[in-house]
Amino acid sequence: MTISGISSQSALQVRTLIEMRRDFDDLQRQLGTGKKADTYSGFGLDRGLAIGLRMQRSGIESFVNSIEMIDTRTKLSQTALNDIDAATRVVNDALPSSSFVLDANGRTTHQVTAHGELDRILAALNTRFGDQYIFSGQSPEHAAVDTIDHILEGDGARAGFKQAMSERAQADLGAGGLGRLNIPAAVGTAVSVSEDVAGSPFGFKLSAASTSIAGATVTGPAGTPPEITVDLAGNQPSVGDTVSFTFDLPDGTSEVLTLTATTTSPPEKNEFTIGADASATAANLQTALTSSVGTLAQTALTAASAIAAADDFFNIDAATPPQRVNGPPFDTATALIAGTDADTVRWYTGEAGTIPARATATTRIDAAITVSHGMRANEEALRRPIADLAVFAAMTFSTSDPNGGDRYAALTDRLYANLNTKDGVQKISDMQVDIAGAQTAMAAANDRHTQTTAALDNYLYNVENVPAEQVGMQILALHTSMQASLQTTALLANLSLVNYL
Repeated sequence: MTISGISSQSALQVRTLIEMRRDFDDLQRQLGTGKKADTYSGFGLDRGLAIGLRMQRSGIESFVNSIEMIDTRTKLSQTALNDIDAATRVVNDALPSSSFVLDANGRTTHQVTAHGELDRILAALNTRFGDQYIFSGQSPEHAAVDTIDHILEGDGARAGFKQAMSERAQADLGAGGLGRLNIPAAVGTAVSVSEDVAGSPFGFKLSAASTSIAGATVTGPAGTPPEITVDLAGNQPSVGDTVSFTFDLPDGTSEVLTLTATTTSPPEKNEFTIGADASATAANLQTALTSSVGTLAQTALTAASAIAAADDFFNIDAATPPQRVNGPPFDTATALIAGTDADTVRWYTGEAGTIPARATATTRIDAAITVSHGMRANEEALRRPIADLAVFAAMTFSTSDPNGGDRYAALTDRLYANLNTKDGVQKISDMQVDIAGAQTAMAAANDRHTQTTAALDNYLYNVENVPAEQVGMQILALHTSMQASLQTTALLANLSLVNYL
């Protein structure tokens, strides 16, 4: 005979034991892992909160990873900029004391140094971060600059800077070597000088003239092309009287040529002999002017021409290709022409678009913060020292040239002025400040992320984890309950009708 009530109660006890065993196993898992559950569903009402916190933490981790990468890149940028600045200072510091002592190749020791420092700068500009070139703007897969040999010497059919500088020198000096000026024979007591072509970018440009000779008159510059006339008007100068001409040069500088009256014959440099009458004096003035202009052309003008050629060659961007003299012939050329990729080396080989250089590389470091850290090698602060060092390294001299020393002095004076940056001109330190600003923003964001991550981890711990003490107590309580249930189940299992009655 079966007692249904007792059987049902026994089955219930078995199910209870199974559930308690399952709970016991889960508590043992919790004790081992410290986690409330293996899946989000096990967190109950807190599962949505846990998912949200995990997603927020994952987002912060991606920002932190970005910061770590860009921090390394900006450190490389700062190192490269420091190296470029140091290379520039090596040359700049040497210029004031540079002596005109030539080696077998027609260069001074400091010119050889400039060549090496230029190569050092170009190497720094090709600094890479992983597989990206830092100074290439939005084309990080391309090297930022070409090699020093290609830049100076050219590459096959493509002209380098030395050729461009030579062509510009021919255009600035002109066929007669007078800096594109015409100085005809004196007409009576009048001496004139004029530019050869109106509107030409080459050679001397007449700016002003004056004289201390009593009764003499100066007119111009006026006309097309501009002309200056000095007329003694029958008056003889006294010893020490002067006639001065001011010329503008291609690099934006100016030179004042002052001729002084003397009774010495032949006269010294920049002097003219007082003749028997005003007409003879005017003829002597014209001779002295021609000689002195020729010397000035071989010295100051040639140096200024090299600086201008460097600006034409190195000052390039997407809209401005390198500029060349429109020739041959070059000594009578009247205009510049854009060099092409087929005939002229482009020293900067990265991206040269119109957006600001820093904006060529941006990284989000927080939900609402983006830092800009891009750079281009053709930025003004980098281009100018490259152009100046290229001029210094490229120009050669000869010990047989009587004007070589003066030309070298004119060149070093200009380079020293250029390398000592002026207000309103971008400097390497300006670029370093930009990058430092990005680094500061990243450091601040990283601190915030660290603090936020700690807070999220603490909250997640409370949601997902369970204290070992609590689990231990629950296991002990459950163990006691399981023992009692097992004893009850055993009694029920052994219960018979005789025992029941």
